[in-house]
Amino acid sequence: MTDFIEVTGLAKTFDHHQIFSDLNFSAKAGEIVAIIGPSGSGKSTLLRCLNLLETPDKGNVTINGEHFEADHLSKQKILAVRQQSTMVFQQFNLFRQKNAWENIAEGLITVKKIAKTVAKARALEELDRVGLTEYANFYPEQLSGGQKQRVAIARSLATDAKIILLDEPTSALDLELVGEVLTTLKQVIKDHPDYTMILVSHELGFVSQVANRVLFFDNGQIIESGSADQLLNHPQEARTKQFLSRFAQTTLAH
Repeated sequence: MTDFIEVTGLAKTFDHHQIFSDLNFSAKAGEIVAIIGPSGSGKSTLLRCLNLLETPDKGNVTINGEHFEADHLSKQKILAVRQQSTMVFQQFNLFRQKNAWENIAEGLITVKKIAKTVAKARALEELDRVGLTEYANFYPEQLSGGQKQRVAIARSLATDAKIILLDEPTSALDLELVGEVLTTLKQVIKDHPDYTMILVSHELGFVSQVANRVLFFDNGQIIESGSADQLLNHPQEARTKQFLSRFAQTTLAH
């Protein structure tokens, strides 16, 4: 497998506060890589830096063959990088006044200038992929949280971007709905072995079932990396063990 994402020396500061510095990691085609760690450790900021929703201060990123240096960014380069990846957000970010297929087609029509009939056909194809064909004409308020997130994933798939970035994709869902998203993500990678997913999540049960590889992120650094089983069940670093122990205690308390 080739590296679809390679990050070297990435750094980001907000208001004189160092979020992360000299960050290095890679992800390969076909991988689902999960990033876990304490709240406020910079996980979501890292995702947003990968597709330049946030601009890193320095560092180099190659994403599906498109390379950028943080201190040499033009508008054209930002656009080119963003075309290589797509973001799925925690709160779905669906247009309330548009139904499911219209939400998926909107970007194809307005950004890619695809004809509405073609965009609709593509939207219906992606809805079928995530098991929501019968909900094509439903509006967001008529959908469950799991269904909304699956529409958001279908919208990302319609862009043809091979890098899918997911920021807490299940945290707004009831536990019984998490399985819908889990099944969808696994099916996407099965159907598209050349795709790569990087997700941020604090739900370790979900991570253990979906991720090929897990990165433990704390204080702006990757403390430990390994398979889901290795890192979650047999961590090597003291800080990872401490985090997982506290997480387990918090979970049991609830």
